[in-house]
Amino acid sequence: MTTLEKPQIKKLAACADWLRLRCLEATSEAGSGHPSSCLSSADLAAAVFFAAMRYDTANPASSHNDRFVLSKGHAAPLLYACWSLAGIIAPKKLLTLRSIASDLEGHPTPRFPLAEVATGSLGQGLSIGLGMALAARLDQSPSQIYVLMGDGETAEGSVWEAASLAAHYKLGNLTAIIDVNGLGQSQKTMFHFDTDVYSRRFEAFGWRVKAIDGHDFSQILNALKEAKQPNSKPLAIVAKTVKGKGVPFIENKDGWHGKPLKKGEELERALARINSQGKSDLTLPVTMLKPQTKKPQSLSPALALSRPSAPSYKIGDQIATREAYGAALAKLGGADSRVVALDGDTKNSTYSEIFMKSFPDRFIEGFIAEQNLVGMAVGLAARGKIPFVSTFGAFFARAYDQIRMAAISRANVKMAGSHCGVSIGEDGPSQMALEDLAMMRAIPKATVLYPADAVAAEQAVFEAARTPGIVYLRMGRPKNPVIYKADEKFPVGGSKILRQSPKDKVTVVGAGVTVYEALKAHEILAKEGIEIRVIDCYSVKPIDEAALKAAARETGRVLIVEDHYPEGGLGDAALAALAGERVAVKKLAVSDIPRSGKPQELIEAYGISAWHIAQAVRRF
Repeated sequence: MTTLEKPQIKKLAACADWLRLRCLEATSEAGSGHPSSCLSSADLAAAVFFAAMRYDTANPASSHNDRFVLSKGHAAPLLYACWSLAGIIAPKKLLTLRSIASDLEGHPTPRFPLAEVATGSLGQGLSIGLGMALAARLDQSPSQIYVLMGDGETAEGSVWEAASLAAHYKLGNLTAIIDVNGLGQSQKTMFHFDTDVYSRRFEAFGWRVKAIDGHDFSQILNALKEAKQPNSKPLAIVAKTVKGKGVPFIENKDGWHGKPLKKGEELERALARINSQGKSDLTLPVTMLKPQTKKPQSLSPALALSRPSAPSYKIGDQIATREAYGAALAKLGGADSRVVALDGDTKNSTYSEIFMKSFPDRFIEGFIAEQNLVGMAVGLAARGKIPFVSTFGAFFARAYDQIRMAAISRANVKMAGSHCGVSIGEDGPSQMALEDLAMMRAIPKATVLYPADAVAAEQAVFEAARTPGIVYLRMGRPKNPVIYKADEKFPVGGSKILRQSPKDKVTVVGAGVTVYEALKAHEILAKEGIEIRVIDCYSVKPIDEAALKAAARETGRVLIVEDHYPEGGLGDAALAALAGERVAVKKLAVSDIPRSGKPQELIEAYGISAWHIAQAVRRF
């Protein structure tokens, strides 16, 4: 320890104990929480916040601020206490932890303004930090990204997806701090205190590594100095700590995870022990370092976008919606520099390669690692980007937890799933997204769009970009004819009536490929003197409830046809919209696990073809 370090270390030690005291008080007042997990990380957090991070507390939105991601979200009281010590929130507010009227929730969400993302489902913070680090590179910002992780969460594969890609992209502005306290929720962690294992793993993935005593401020500061050194490799600080540090009767003891100290004698004994350390009092707030920049830039939350030129497709052109997606994304990228594209090594199938060729600096190849792909997008969105993530629709199931957490983060993330339904053909059921509409409809406040043709697909991309929050675009593999004029608009929540007459006996509702089957069925039935109404329900969530109800009242019968399993898709969305209506409703959907085959063969074999629609109408 140098002479210059001594006063700094004394101050940081006092900061850490102040944090410990507040975490103990807050969790005891709440009667729940994870104080022991906070105590192990307090020294690390104090050093990051008050010796390393550069952050303008008067301008939290500055793109040049360093960022802190609490991946071990159960240590939320520690995060809140850090910002309280920095003067952002009053110390007394910490005692509202976990109460229903408080934004200091059990695990962080953006209801707390300085928590840019929600954490708590473990193993996701490093991916988010990776996205933030990429955003900083795009913005040519000097910001450093710090991710505090638990040792237990390194069992998650998503951690290593992120570690691999961070090294690949040479993100020297990303630092992971692994709190190795050796204890999980129910037992010792996989490697307990074997910090060499963690070190070797990160080294094997191409990271710099500093293994330290997580309670030795001299070692912590040296490691954090290393983080700021110019380097093409990200840094992993592997910190051996003691769970419950500072309270001897819970230190390194099982059975204290998620268990607050009881108010009264138990809590007072712990507070007294920490106060007895004789460390100097603090003058609040403790000042954080400021970014070294003359012109800090603030993120614009607005989603004002210039509408790109109208699609150039002509009626009858044979274009797959996935191809139109790629072209539209590139057009959108030219209209707004905030738009970035991510893909999971499917860019030649999703056609996001069109964007890549136009804007290589804003294209991120995530390779076959869908959890990390979505996690990165959340980090990019948190830093003001508008990320479009594309892969096969079926593979988004791999990242459902990340999507769920993205919703809790209120992340502005757009996802395009291609190769949906049996209409993809020969690849077989493993590649067919047949549950994706149900999956995405279940995401709170998500928007789900399913365009039928290239014009609708291009407009859907624009609508997705200007719609806040999570948007899912369902794209098809086969080429289909353009059926809409180039200037047609497709607002979120709308639908299109494609065939209509006063004599309509049944309303047939489709989306995507089944729109074409419904149009064919219309021709078949018209020859028999049977008129049907055909509605393209391109907005699955929110669905056009008014149009469906009007059609149901006028025709008395509704038939819903979808290239999806029966549960949770378009059919169930339409049924929910029609609840309470005195109308007969039937569904046609893929009712079995499909085989491989030609697209039209499969549409026929699984009961969603024009012939099956016509038969259902006749029997209605």
